[in-house]
Amino acid sequence: MKLSILAEALGCRLAGSGEIEITGVAPVERAGPGQLAFLANPKYAARAKHTRASAILVAEPLEGAAAASLVSSNPYLDFSRALALFYQPPRPAPGIHPLASVAASATVGENASIGPFVAVGERVKIGRNAILHPHVVIYEGVEIGDDFLAHSHAAVREFCHIGNRVTLQNGVVVGGDGFGFAKRADGTHAKIVQSGVTVIEDDVEVQSLTSVDRASLGETRIRRGAKIDSLVQIGHACVVGEDNIICAQAGLAGSTTLEKGVLMAGQSGSAGHLTVHEGATIYARGAAGSDVPAHARFAGAPAFDAGEWLRAITTFRKLPEMLKTLRELLKRVDQLEKR
Repeated sequence: MKLSILAEALGCRLAGSGEIEITGVAPVERAGPGQLAFLANPKYAARAKHTRASAILVAEPLEGAAAASLVSSNPYLDFSRALALFYQPPRPAPGIHPLASVAASATVGENASIGPFVAVGERVKIGRNAILHPHVVIYEGVEIGDDFLAHSHAAVREFCHIGNRVTLQNGVVVGGDGFGFAKRADGTHAKIVQSGVTVIEDDVEVQSLTSVDRASLGETRIRRGAKIDSLVQIGHACVVGEDNIICAQAGLAGSTTLEKGVLMAGQSGSAGHLTVHEGATIYARGAAGSDVPAHARFAGAPAFDAGEWLRAITTFRKLPEMLKTLRELLKRVDQLEKR
């Protein structure tokens, strides 16, 4: 693809020759002739000047660089768009594989691809253009919208609802039982029936080996546009808000509500029955034990304001020295009092 055509497709301003032929994309350090790289952070501009790439996506033209520039207001986003132009994952042919098991009462939309060893239960409804890779399991009574993509070993449990353009990566479990038990007088535990469902709205992606539990009553809901990383636990009756980002190994205890635009970094978590309000961020390994205000940045365990946490952790490292000084001062005071 000529660079001029690529620039037009991405809506970028071209600085350099538009006749350059681009055959793919690559990181700036490893890119070679014929490839497009990107520079999202200006502090790496010196490194980009020495790239062997034929062109580079930047926020502003690079002075002294041999590569042509595609000037973008969001280089990282446009790099991902360029990547999509050059790489398309394989799509299985439409149809139901002979080794798949699809209940007679299930409805599957047009242009769907149902792979071998897929199981689709009674009264399931699946929209158009769905792709179910081998060993996907859809339980009874599930309803799924258009353009659904489920990778191998994903499972959607009974009566759950999934919207349009939802992607489940390998090993995702939607609607598994919430962790609910009542303690008997003798110390044993009685299981609480998980009669609720999980609802996943449009344009959600859930990464590998993540569990989104069903509710004991009512529903667990993942709202439109949320992106959930691998190895995340969403407890029963939680609400994950619109356009949330939840990073790997995070965990939400039951009945947590995340409002719109929340970011939970890796290994962060929340106690149950609290609200993380709109636009808030919980940093890596932060543990929210109470409501988090809108647009706040929390860190630590228990989590509190990230600015205060940074000052506190800086002080924490100095505690041994401060304790030594305090003991010396107390010793001097004691000696003065004995005189």
